Amino acid sequence: MELKKRAVALTSGILWGLTVMLGTWFLLMTGSGGVTISKLHAFYFGYSFTFVGGIIGGVWGFVDGLICGFLFAWLYNMLSKKKEVKS
Repeated sequence: MELKKRAVALTSGILWGLTVMLGTWFLLMTGSGGVTISKLHAFYFGYSFTFVGGIIGGVWGFVDGLICGFLFAWLYNMLSKKKEVKS
């Protein structure tokens, strides 16, 4: 079975982008210090532990998930190809 690269990429991008954005907002609303999630600023330019930073992190998360999802589907398809047997 071959994975559709576009579908996996979009799904991964949407899920990771929403996870970063909603995770940031949830921690802000609960009054957490956000010690762990605020370290995303090292990877995502412009990210900060704020509501606007959550949106910026969501955009970066979408791009990051998009690329990783595409690479995952591509690698899966490459490794799962069966070699044809010549008769």
